Amino acid sequence: MITATYAAPVRSFVLSVTGRDRPGIVAAVTRVLLDHELNLEDAEMAILRGHFAVMLVLAAPPEVDEVALRADLDRVRESVPLDTVSLTEVAALDARTVPASHSISVYGADHPGIVHGVAEALAGAAVNVVGMTTRVLGEGEGEPIYVILLEVALPAGLDEPGLERLLAEVAEKQGVDVSVRPVDGDVL
Repeated sequence: MITATYAAPVRSFVLSVTGRDRPGIVAAVTRVLLDHELNLEDAEMAILRGHFAVMLVLAAPPEVDEVALRADLDRVRESVPLDTVSLTEVAALDARTVPASHSISVYGADHPGIVHGVAEALAGAAVNVVGMTTRVLGEGEGEPIYVILLEVALPAGLDEPGLERLLAEVAEKQGVDVSVRPVDGDVL
């Protein structure tokens, strides 16, 4: 993308795109962003069971023609084709993010409620989830295993042993194994 510095305050947008995975989605979407002089500031992309999903945070010049931008994104949605293209203007927030302090791994027999059990326990202790990936492993080979990998930021007053005790309760209730380790160095 372009590196832009705007004289006036920028407008901020969040763009989310989903569709059947295929080559060229990122190229088609970023072509529109470049044509409208939007700067891609943050991005997360994943392939989820054959479905492409991306979330982008964008900076736009104040004079961006939002109607034309939406029309061009809609043309990409139709031509690629994509399932969803959602553009939302948002308030510009402080770009600093809370870095992950710990990584959590959860493994167990697949059943509903594992993610909720872990997320609810973390939220109750004011632990900020800054990244999460889940997968079902071993489908078709007996009992599938559910895996959650989380990156979290601990609040003041909660240390690693406290986090481990909190998650031990979840592990017992959900019948899963949980491990916690500190995050070393900068992670993108």
